Amino acid sequence: MDYIFDPLPVQSLAVDGESRRFALRRIFCVGRNYADHIREMGFQPEREPPFFFTKPIDALVTDGETVAYPPMTENFHHEAELVVAIGKSGTDIPVENALAHVYGYGVGNDLTRRDVQFALRDRGRPWDWSKAFDRSAVVGTITPMPGRVLSGQARIRLSVNDQLRQDAPLDTMIWNVAEIIAALSASVTIKPGDLVFTGTPAGVGPLLPGDVCTVSVEGLHPITTTIGPKA
Repeated sequence: MDYIFDPLPVQSLAVDGESRRFALRRIFCVGRNYADHIREMGFQPEREPPFFFTKPIDALVTDGETVAYPPMTENFHHEAELVVAIGKSGTDIPVENALAHVYGYGVGNDLTRRDVQFALRDRGRPWDWSKAFDRSAVVGTITPMPGRVLSGQARIRLSVNDQLRQDAPLDTMIWNVAEIIAALSASVTIKPGDLVFTGTPAGVGPLLPGDVCTVSVEGLHPITTTIGPKA
């Protein structure tokens, strides 16, 4: 088939123990899913229904890459996150069946233009330009865990230049993985290749050119990102 221009290559992630890769379809992200992070953003935590935003697939950054400090911001932040890789399609999935749609898990960093986010939030406008910019979705190797959930006692941690900034157990999420999948599938059909960022704990903060940022979740492959000069 002829195209007006060459189609984009398939975005994919390495899979632990596999030569095959995990081809990507969409990236969904949950907002405000740790109470301590909600407080540091200036709100009081409530168990309201989870809300979602998205990032483009070509915003993907894999482990070990350098990300240029992005334009339009003077307050570029890290957000450590557990990422769920979806392996089975579904719509309106009950919570009790939701884990059957999990293929595995990875470690993520939801890079954010915080000053842009606050300006948009204060004007009642969508967050897109603060979250969905180029090279804003760092994700590591996927560890297959079909139908399973990580221990709630597993800790998610983030350090910048070997200084610990974020550290929390996964069971401090307001909405757990099964509940997130069920809520997301009530709005859209989830399909194999989807990624779901599950929110970040407290301790988000700025990244500067030259910083080396490492995110880990116990039992998964860590990710390291170097921040390059301003784009």
